[in-house]
Amino acid sequence: MDDEAFGSNPGAWPLPSAVTPHDRWLRAVAAAGQGRYACAHADLDALLRLRPRGLMLSLAQSTRASFLRQLGWHDRARSLDGRAWALSGGTGEAGADALVGLAADALGVGRFAASQRALQRAADLVAVTSGARLPIRLAWVSAELAMACGDDTALAHAERAVHLADAGPSIRHRVKSRVVLAAAHCAAGDLGAARQEGDRALAESGEHGLIPLRWAVASLLVGIGSAEHSPAQITDIRDTCAETVIRRGGVWRSR
Repeated sequence: MDDEAFGSNPGAWPLPSAVTPHDRWLRAVAAAGQGRYACAHADLDALLRLRPRGLMLSLAQSTRASFLRQLGWHDRARSLDGRAWALSGGTGEAGADALVGLAADALGVGRFAASQRALQRAADLVAVTSGARLPIRLAWVSAELAMACGDDTALAHAERAVHLADAGPSIRHRVKSRVVLAAAHCAAGDLGAARQEGDRALAESGEHGLIPLRWAVASLLVGIGSAEHSPAQITDIRDTCAETVIRRGGVWRSR
């Protein structure tokens, strides 16, 4: 299951069966990466029925919060990330995950100072936590906050995410990192580089069935144009991805 959630096969469907709480969590992560939110929530519900403790219970809350954020519900995600933080005991992987989530939640509702404080606390935990996933997540949200604040460090954060993701096994992390990099180039005014990275992420997200990321990068390219697709084609890709997410159980905030 690691290969589907955080490895080289993120588009696999149907997903392997799961019995343990950890496998249920991996199934939920993999399903959401494909925009299969109904399946992802069902796996998290099944995980919670197994009465997990500690790390896994906290990660389940953080993961459900991330699904809400992906669909625009940052305000609803905040309470779940707060619960995840409380359950984590403020330490380790779960604590860092919850803090990065809280930073993203605050960013999504325009609370930039609160987002920065959460990121600073998360960075302290990430520095003493093993694994490749959390430094990448920290770089994503750091880049997004910098873009929102007009800070010229956005590109450096996005490039760090790409570097870290390219050194790891997760195709999904690589694609999202390129989406963030495309947005950072756009924010810096380099539309040529933004289109180049955006077109690459569009192709890779389509190849691997990563529908939410394909929607996100198509939404960016609708605004700045694509070097490889016409405006009508990009708009169709964006709208088709949004409709696919709805069919798979996602509820967009903007709709």
